[in-house]
Amino acid sequence: MKKVFALIAAFIPAFAIAAGADVHLDKHLTDLKDTASLQRGAQTFANYCMGCHSLEHARFNRVARDLGIPEEQMKENLIFADKQFGELMTIGMHKEDSKRWFGATPPDLTLVARVRRPDWVYTYMRSFYEDPNRPWGVNNAVFKDVGMPHVLAGLQGRQVKGTAQVAVGFDTLTGQEITEEHEGVLYLAEEGTLSAEEYDKVVYDLVNFLVYMAEPIAVERERIGWWVLLFLAIFFVPVYMLNKEYWRDVK
Repeated sequence: MKKVFALIAAFIPAFAIAAGADVHLDKHLTDLKDTASLQRGAQTFANYCMGCHSLEHARFNRVARDLGIPEEQMKENLIFADKQFGELMTIGMHKEDSKRWFGATPPDLTLVARVRRPDWVYTYMRSFYEDPNRPWGVNNAVFKDVGMPHVLAGLQGRQVKGTAQVAVGFDTLTGQEITEEHEGVLYLAEEGTLSAEEYDKVVYDLVNFLVYMAEPIAVERERIGWWVLLFLAIFFVPVYMLNKEYWRDVK
C-alpha cells in the first residue's frame, strides 16, 4: 500500500505543472492529419527552437517519412551541422554550457505536448510580455519568471501587460461590442513582422508539430482502434450464440 501512495505522490507534481497557475488556457484544436500544418511547424521548430531544444527521442528520417518531406529537402532545411538522416534529433549545444548561459538546461521537447498539454503550450507561446526586470527582458503569463527568451518576438511584436479595453459582451440593439477596462491584460504595443492572426497560425502549426512528436503513431493508433472495435462487434455475435448453446440445457 505504501508503494501505491508513493507512486501517486510522484505523479502529483507532474499534474500540477501541467495544469499551471490559474490562467485561462486557449483551446488548441489539434489536427494530426493536416500534413501541411505539421510541415510548417517542423520548419518553425528547426528555425527558432532547435538551437536550444532537442527532440532526442525522435529521428530525422522518421519525421521525414511521416510528414512526407523528401530526404534532400529534409537535409537542406531541417538537418544542420554534421547530423545524418537516420540520427536522433539532438543538438550541438552542451548541457553544461546551456546551464551556465541560461541558469538551467533547456528541456528536451519531444514529450512536452503530453507533459504540459497542447492547450498549455499554445497559450504559453502567445503569452510572453515585456518585463525589464527579467534577464531576457520578457516574462510569461502562463509560466511566471520563465528563464526562456521570447524567440518569436520578431514575428509577434512587442507585447506588454497592463490596463486595456477588453470585450465582455455584445450589444444586441446596436450591434456593437461592449468593452470594459481591465488590469493585467496582454496586448500588442507594437506589431512584429506578422499580424496577430498570422502569428497565432505560426504558433498553432508549431504546437501541432509538437503534439505529433509526442506520439507519432497517434493517427495510426486511432485507425487500428476502429478496426479493433469492428472486430469485437463482429466477434460478439458468435460468442453470444456459443454462450447460449453452452447454457441451453442448464435449468
